[in-house]
Amino acid sequence: MTIATVDSDGMPNARMVLLKGVDDRGFVFYTNKGSQKGQELDANPKAALVFHWKSLNRQVRVRGAVEHVTDTEADAYFASRPKQAQIGAWASKQSKPLESRLAFETAVALTAARYAIGTVPRPPQWSGYRILPLAIEFWHDRPFRLHDRIVFARETQNAPWQKTRLYP
Repeated sequence: MTIATVDSDGMPNARMVLLKGVDDRGFVFYTNKGSQKGQELDANPKAALVFHWKSLNRQVRVRGAVEHVTDTEADAYFASRPKQAQIGAWASKQSKPLESRLAFETAVALTAARYAIGTVPRPPQWSGYRILPLAIEFWHDRPFRLHDRIVFARETQNAPWQKTRLYP
């Protein structure tokens, strides 16, 4: 999915992340909290998501508030990741300048040696975020740009959803 955030100047940033969970509260992904997206979400806990399926002529847009997942959720997901991915989470200073590829590969090797035996604990800077939707738009491509657009929106997390059809 594409996630969009804004920096401290209000400049938007968009990037692809892996959706790792959906529940009755929202959409979950995991990252380094010190990354650019993590810092932006912590400073301004709002985000937009886009899921696009060109072959199906469909997209879904989501906008909402953002919260951290619980430590229990983050621990459980981290434990399910391949060991090399766990090691990478420790070795990477995500979004920070990297002096060389060799420096990163060295950090990976040192981290792999540190955790050669036993389980790899979740790094303190690594966690997840849940986007709590306040608006979800379903878009269906139609011939001649006569698309279908239906938005479900609510004022707050506990408010009822209101359905609105939009012009394309």
